[in-house]
Amino acid sequence: MNDLNINGADTLIISIFVLFLGSLLTRKVGFLQKYSIPQAVTGGLIVSLVVLAIVLLDGPKIIFDLSLRDLLLLAFFSTIGLSAKFARLKAGGKSLLILLVCAMVFLVVQNVTGVLMAKLLGVHPGIGLFAGSISFAGGHGTAIAWGNEAKAAGFDQAAIIGIAFATFGLVAGGIIGGPVAERLIKKNNLAPGSDAGKGMMTKKDAPKTALEPVTMQRIMTTIFILAICISVGDVVNRLFFDAGVKLPGFLTSMIVGIAITNFADVFKKEIRQPDFDRVGEVALQLFLAMSLMSMDLNALSGAMGAVMLVLFVQVLVVTLFAVLLVFRVMGKTYDAAVICAGFTGLGLGATPVAIANMNAITSKYGPSFKAFLIVPLVGAFFIDLVNAMVIKFFIGLPFMQVAM
Repeated sequence: MNDLNINGADTLIISIFVLFLGSLLTRKVGFLQKYSIPQAVTGGLIVSLVVLAIVLLDGPKIIFDLSLRDLLLLAFFSTIGLSAKFARLKAGGKSLLILLVCAMVFLVVQNVTGVLMAKLLGVHPGIGLFAGSISFAGGHGTAIAWGNEAKAAGFDQAAIIGIAFATFGLVAGGIIGGPVAERLIKKNNLAPGSDAGKGMMTKKDAPKTALEPVTMQRIMTTIFILAICISVGDVVNRLFFDAGVKLPGFLTSMIVGIAITNFADVFKKEIRQPDFDRVGEVALQLFLAMSLMSMDLNALSGAMGAVMLVLFVQVLVVTLFAVLLVFRVMGKTYDAAVICAGFTGLGLGATPVAIANMNAITSKYGPSFKAFLIVPLVGAFFIDLVNAMVIKFFIGLPFMQVAM
């Protein structure tokens, strides 16, 4: 049967339905609310299962146009950049360094786990890297990029395997982050500290902001600044690419956002942070909804057994790492628990999953400025760079050079 192509506008409509469905289920199903499962994960997974059922019943394969999803990702990271004032970045100094070291150690642990699983399953140890940080911490983009490199070296199925791991890692990262943080918060009787909302809109400011009308000028200004971040970010990305430096598009958009918000401070121009926060939250939720509802579960079914085994082990590894190491070195505080929710998202999925996990926790228990400051910085700025170095180190090891 012919494929059924869903255009961009209809994809957007369905993604909004996914969020409504996820929100409804979260309110009705106690388990989802108790463990703070993001609504985009719940709704998106259900829709992807429906799409799979249609294919299994000899219906058409549904293909979603995801061009708008990519734009939403750029918009989301632009809002992250617009919130990154240098004064706040300085405030995260020590904690940022500690979390970055934790991430570096974890990438090594994740790859060691992947290689051991590859040996257990009787496949080339190089495939273990796809069962490690290439697919899980790296996500779909890294899996596809390294998959092309692996195909040139003779690993024809590497990209497909990597996409399978990245897909289910994305789901798992969105599912376990909430329960991990919930457990830490309740076990240790944690609550937001006095500085949890530092740098954010306070209750004192809220009435004034709430009474200000949402004018055409405010809306157009917000759209205009985001458009600049995305457009100029694309120009910067092309310049880096021409110079031989490959950076993800969202990173350069975020850098432009950082430049804009700090130049605005220098010239004492106001950037209405609450406006960008709302836009960023909407962009994030729609991005996740589109990503999860468009998963091609049928294409991944052939390797399902091995994927589930590896996924189970990697979920166990990241959970233990977050609880036993990250939570402790970050101070055993409420902020540390929220950071753990984000860290599991980084370790198994991507930065947007980490943010969604933290959003789910903080909307229930209260704000955590530290978590929302350092986790996106580690996820967006550093982890891809460090991951590339770790992957290249593993590839250079003698046992990786054995013939297929």
